[in-house]
Amino acid sequence: MSPTSETAKGGRRLVIVESPAKAKTIKGYLGPGYVVEASVGHIRDLPNGAAEVPDKYTGEVRRLGVDVEHDFQPIYVVNADKKAQVRKLKELLAESDELFLATDEDREGEAIAWHLQEVLKPKVPVHRMVFHEITKDAIRDAVANPRELNQRMVDAQETRRILDRLYGYEVSPVLWKKVMPRLSAGRVQSVATRLVVERERERIAFRSAEYWDLTGTFSTGRAGDPSDPSSLVARLNTVDGKRVAQGRDFGANGQLKSEVLHLDEAGARALAAALADTAFAVRSVESKPYRRSPYAPFRTTTLQQEASRKLGFGAKATMQVAQKLYENGFITYMRTDSTTLSDTAVAAARAQVTQLYGADYLPEKPRVYAGKVKNAQEAHEAIRPSGDRFRTPAETGLTGDQFRLYELIWKRTVASQMKDATGNSVTVKIGGRASDGRDAEFSASGKTITFHGFMKAYVEGADDPNAELDDRERRLPQVAEGDALAAEEITADGHATKPPARYTEASLVKELEEREIGRPSTYASIIGTILDRGYVFKKGTALVPSFLSFAVVNLLEKHFGRLVDYDFTAKMEDDLDRIARGEAQSVPWLKRFYFGSENATEVVPSGGDHLGGLKELVTDLGAIDAREISSFPVGEGIVLRVGRYGPYVERGEKDSEGHQRADIPDDMAPDELTVAYAEELFAKPSGEFQLGKDPVSGNEIVAKDGRYGPYVTEILPEGTPKTGKNAVKARTASLFKTMSLDTVTLDDALKLMSLPRVVGADAEGVEITAQNGRYGPYLKKGTDSRSLETEDQLFSITLDEALAIYAQPKQRGRAAAKPPLKELGADPVSGKPVVVKDGRFGPYVTDGETNATLRRDDDVETITPERGYELLAEKRAKGPAKKTAKKTAAKKAPAKKATATKTAAAKKTAAKKTTTAKTATAKKTVAKKTVAKKAAAQKTAAAPADE
Repeated sequence: MSPTSETAKGGRRLVIVESPAKAKTIKGYLGPGYVVEASVGHIRDLPNGAAEVPDKYTGEVRRLGVDVEHDFQPIYVVNADKKAQVRKLKELLAESDELFLATDEDREGEAIAWHLQEVLKPKVPVHRMVFHEITKDAIRDAVANPRELNQRMVDAQETRRILDRLYGYEVSPVLWKKVMPRLSAGRVQSVATRLVVERERERIAFRSAEYWDLTGTFSTGRAGDPSDPSSLVARLNTVDGKRVAQGRDFGANGQLKSEVLHLDEAGARALAAALADTAFAVRSVESKPYRRSPYAPFRTTTLQQEASRKLGFGAKATMQVAQKLYENGFITYMRTDSTTLSDTAVAAARAQVTQLYGADYLPEKPRVYAGKVKNAQEAHEAIRPSGDRFRTPAETGLTGDQFRLYELIWKRTVASQMKDATGNSVTVKIGGRASDGRDAEFSASGKTITFHGFMKAYVEGADDPNAELDDRERRLPQVAEGDALAAEEITADGHATKPPARYTEASLVKELEEREIGRPSTYASIIGTILDRGYVFKKGTALVPSFLSFAVVNLLEKHFGRLVDYDFTAKMEDDLDRIARGEAQSVPWLKRFYFGSENATEVVPSGGDHLGGLKELVTDLGAIDAREISSFPVGEGIVLRVGRYGPYVERGEKDSEGHQRADIPDDMAPDELTVAYAEELFAKPSGEFQLGKDPVSGNEIVAKDGRYGPYVTEILPEGTPKTGKNAVKARTASLFKTMSLDTVTLDDALKLMSLPRVVGADAEGVEITAQNGRYGPYLKKGTDSRSLETEDQLFSITLDEALAIYAQPKQRGRAAAKPPLKELGADPVSGKPVVVKDGRFGPYVTDGETNATLRRDDDVETITPERGYELLAEKRAKGPAKKTAKKTAAKKAPAKKATATKTAAAKKTAAKKTTTAKTATAKKTVAKKTVAKKAAAQKTAAAPADE
């Protein structure tokens, strides 16, 4: 059936998708017989709080939003901000003859389609319309070949939703009571946080070890050329047949793990000296064929990892950009576990290989990537350019982040259908006997690529910035066994083992997937959640756990160990997949998870029950010592404590002699907290410093360290009214930047509190004052303000100097640009130089086109180029800030009094009719604007995170 002509004859069809952008694109491929409207994501969900639960529900049902006593029946409510959209959808459905539910083809999309059907209650035929790319052919084919709603997928998603609600709503209150209010726990977010915390524990326990080796530069004596270098660099491998220790030979405790030769500085330098006049020769040359096959096309997690490595995108930014590319018809669906390519896609990729690189780069048979991750969710394709002919990046008309991500996907897809890269790898061993009789053997490895194959189009990045990429050649001289070599230089090199690297977003995604925890489509939102909750913050691209996360993970490990056990979480994922395949039932499984096997009706598997019972775990909290789970020894009697108002270090008991306490900076990494640093914190001035009494008022003047910095204030007498018309406000003033708590005096404090200072008056008698404000010192005359250069001028500036400043024309617009605080290099997207600048609201990064404010955890001194690029990428992904239109109320002119009663009555009636008509029109317009405004909110790129 043609989706245009025949449909128009047969009536009107309503097609519902998730997002307005998707609706707009699809509408362009369908004819006048179709109405395409967006649900704008989910239209209903479990209630966010008891206030949203219908009055007929009480007790636990009202708290959880799930009736655990009656087969875990969920209580669904239409979101408040979706009621207008639901009303619009019902109106459109009433005028339609068929309904097509065209939400995404995954569990989330299937659940949205089911909710739409349940809420709209259609009386017309309903079809499930599915597609994995938004192209003309794909959309028309989807209309012509609809399917039924997949209830098993709906059940699996509903089980997952209920599970996350029970986990979050039962465990989170434990954190509120025992750690800090407003915290959250989640089935995957808590495990992800634990991974980051465990890595930091490894860094804290790590002890660095020093080791030395030798590097030799050996010459063949020939002139050499690019294909045959004249020299090579080799590293010491063995001494008297015993292998020399390298970093991999040391454990985290700094001790050797194997029997190797550990050279210290003295030993290495002595050996280098003994080898100074040694005659060296090639002992062996081992050559092997080198072959590298292309990488599989992208799936969700590999796209996130590679976009992080190559483009500096966070997982969330990657999914936001990919969502836009998908909705606008440039790529296939971006939430997929599959590396499979359709026959159409393979043909398109092979055609471009021939066109762009030549037939020599095209393998005889198409490459097949059938492998998927375990329990792949749906039979989607890999992420690839859409259509049966791929548009090159230049043909798309895309710009900025969308262009860069599309180019990455396009290159990877085309490269996946190209020939292997081939070449040779060579290992050369060079030996000689030192003057003290010891035998030393050096080793060097090289690689030459004779045919680049797929590497002409694409080379994968690496998580380690120091790692060598696949296409990097290392050419060695053409030597044979027995050839003599001269040692041009032999140097002793010192090394120190490094602690395990912190996770980045890319490496955490990789770790979660390898452990089979959670779904790949949710990783971006999971990482976003642990960042937003303050469990993790970023230093550059590294994910650093906060001290708060240490307390949370400590509690969960000690009292809810099974819930954050990696194997348990992976088994739950397997169970949910079994439910999706119809191999297990939802309700019995939820009963075992929540009540335990002894209270459930389902037979426990022979291998034992890994679920247990959540309700029992959260019932008895008496055994949880809140102070204990939030306390961590630092050493020498110093303890780190995580309090309700943040972390601090403490020594001794409160109110006892010698008790010390000091707050810890918010942006401090846990592995940086040492005994020495804690002693520095104790030594810093803190608390309240008494400066003396004001000779005029007699009030005590004190200096304090406040939330916004050090300040001075007066202590008002007891009984001074603080509210009402007779209230007295204590004088307070911030310290100058040149002052500190331990040096400020009473005179300083009184001068600061005397501000603003009256400087004098101008010729017209208008008073001029000197004041200290949020943006620095300034003069004020009426409404005219002028900045001062230094804080000291507040007390020293004279009337003549002030008048001279006001005699100058006021500078309009922006002040002269300040020099950048730091230069980061060229942005990978715009190609323009990125710098850190100091702005009105703090430091920010900019490439001249996009500005992104540094986050609380970013530091100007330590920020890396990659972090700067990531901030810009996230800002671009959000798009320009939306301006809120100001509402203007139209004022009516008062009607003139009519002289004749009849005329007045007639005018009154006419006016009433006019007003009624205007009101109706206005209401209609407002309603339209409201719906349009709500429809403008795009569906989020990733599925919702844990409760």
